[in-house]
Amino acid sequence: MQQTLEDAPAATSDHGGKLRTTMAAMRLSFTWFGTRKSLSSEQKALAANTFHAEGKYISAGKKLIDTGDASFRAVTSVRTQATAYFKGATLPFPEPGIRLVPQASVDQIDGRMQGFRDELAEAVAALDTRFDELKYEARDRLGDLYCESDYPDTLQGLFEIGWEFPSVEPPDYLRRLNPELYEQECNRVKSRFDEAVQLAEAAFIDELNKMVEHLAERLTGNDDGKPKVFRDSAIENFAEFFDRFQRLNIRSNEELDQVVDRARHVIDGVAPQSLRDSESLRKRITGQLAAVQSSLDGLMVDRPRRNILRRTK
Repeated sequence: MQQTLEDAPAATSDHGGKLRTTMAAMRLSFTWFGTRKSLSSEQKALAANTFHAEGKYISAGKKLIDTGDASFRAVTSVRTQATAYFKGATLPFPEPGIRLVPQASVDQIDGRMQGFRDELAEAVAALDTRFDELKYEARDRLGDLYCESDYPDTLQGLFEIGWEFPSVEPPDYLRRLNPELYEQECNRVKSRFDEAVQLAEAAFIDELNKMVEHLAERLTGNDDGKPKVFRDSAIENFAEFFDRFQRLNIRSNEELDQVVDRARHVIDGVAPQSLRDSESLRKRITGQLAAVQSSLDGLMVDRPRRNILRRTK
């Protein structure tokens, strides 16, 4: 059975230290063919003349291919899915591009990324077979702005997905070369993981808050005198959140744990169609969600998350 963070030993209240010993850093990256290109100086000058403007004071670009084509959307869909999976399986970390993954899940996540890489290769191969046709269509649409040199001979190798597990710990050689600097780096890393705990709490709070707000608005709002229609996902998303919270939560905030449990009890066993059919059920769930919302509001006021989030942008 796969070990979750809540199953890990919790003999210490040092939640940042717990993250540090149970998580691994991970970075996801993409190589992506650019579908837009700036106009040349001559082309911008011609465009500027249309508006009686100076070329250096305008900015203009062109779209190389139709990104709405089904074959191109299939390629971007893989990137969207890989990114969503990466974010859903990891916790935030206060360094650009890096998130934290449970060490026990590294093999599973690596295997899933390999699957996304294979899916991307297949989608790019299909897009490549359409590339000449897409260029032909672009020639008609761009007119004099079309330039054959803007396009590669093939799209193979121009769309790639990559991931790595970089070390965020101070290098051991620094201990020998400069013990004082090594100690400074250890303190910096400790501070990073302490911030990561707060970032994780803030992310869970914000996500749950948005779902509760959305469902409550769907249940109480009116559209032309009738209750607003909501999709099954308004309920299903809660189940996905509860599962992720259980896998990634390090039990650093007892109040947050209690609010999530309360929300779970509100949603458990509630079928979307039952909410559509029963006004009394909608009223009951709405009242219970209001209590959850009130608790979340208190957590959002108490957590110093704004400064932390600002530093990670």
